[in-house]
Amino acid sequence: MLLVVGVYLVAGNLVNGAGGGSVSLAKGAVPAAYSSLVQKWGNLCSALNPALLAAQLYQESGFNPNAKSPAKAEGIAQFIPGTWATHGIDGNGDGVRNVWDPNDAIPSAASYDCQLASYVKDVPGNQSENMLASYNAGAYAVIKYQGVPPYAETKNYVKTITSLEQSFAAPVSRVDPSEQAATAITYAQSKLGTPYLWGGNGTADQDGRFDCSGLTKAAFESAGITLPRVANDQYNAGPHPQRAELLPGDLVFFSDDLTNSRAIRHVGIYVGGGYMIDAPRTGAVIRFDPIDTPDYFGATRVTEDGAKALPTTV
Repeated sequence: MLLVVGVYLVAGNLVNGAGGGSVSLAKGAVPAAYSSLVQKWGNLCSALNPALLAAQLYQESGFNPNAKSPAKAEGIAQFIPGTWATHGIDGNGDGVRNVWDPNDAIPSAASYDCQLASYVKDVPGNQSENMLASYNAGAYAVIKYQGVPPYAETKNYVKTITSLEQSFAAPVSRVDPSEQAATAITYAQSKLGTPYLWGGNGTADQDGRFDCSGLTKAAFESAGITLPRVANDQYNAGPHPQRAELLPGDLVFFSDDLTNSRAIRHVGIYVGGGYMIDAPRTGAVIRFDPIDTPDYFGATRVTEDGAKALPTTV
C-alpha cells in the first residue's frame, strides 16, 4: 500500500480517504470513540460503506481494541501479524503502524477491504459481496468462480456481514414489521408478575425467574429466534426504528451513555402507547414500564437473519 499525502493508491486507482458516501451509522451503534473513523474510512471505496465496515469490526472484536484471538489475530480489526505487516497503514500519520491503535487499525481494515475489492472489480455480481468473499476465501477463488465461491463458510461469512450491516446503518425508510413480534409479546405478557432474578433465564432451577435480557431472549426464542444473552448484543439483532416509528414487539434499550451501544444496561419489549414489558431490577417483578425516560437509548426491530448473524462471543 502506497501512502501519498493522505490519499491511497489502490491497485492503480486513487481513492480519497475521506469519502462522501450516503450511508450513515445508526445512532450509538458504533462507540463514540470510533464512530468518526468508521464513518470516514467506511467511504474509502464504492464497495465499502460505514455500516459494512462497522459490521466487520463488531464481528471481529466487538469493538475491543485489545482483542487477541487464539489464532494470534490482534486488535479491533483482528489482523494476524503477517497480514498486518503487508497491509497495515499509518492511519493517523504519527509515523507508527500500530495494530493495537484503532486510529491505525480501522483505516487499515478499510484499505485492505478496498484493495481486495480492486482485485475483483471486473467480476460479475455485487461488488461488496465479492469483496467480502475475497476477504474470506481469497480473490483468486472469487475470480475463478466469477462471484462468491460455493464454499459454505464463505457464503455464510458474506451473509453474516451483510445481515449485520443492517444493524449498523441508519434506516433510510420505515423498517418492515417483525413477523415474530406478536409471539414474543404474548410470551412476555405471560410472565407479568414474575419476580426478577439477576442472571435469570426462566429455568426450573431458577423458579422461572428472569433478568431483563433473559426475558427478551426467552420471548423471542418462543417465536423461533435465538438472541444473544446480553442486552448490548441484542441491540445488533436488526435495524433501528426511530422513536416515532416504534411498533409492538420492538426491543427498547436504555443506557447511561447514549453514544455507545456497548454500554447498554437494560432492555424491554415495546407493547405500544409508550410502554414496555421488562424485568427491571432486584426486588421488582416483570411489569409494564414507560420507555420515555432520560436513559432511553433506542430500539431494534429483531430480524431472523440479524439474530443469526450475531457472534456468540465478542
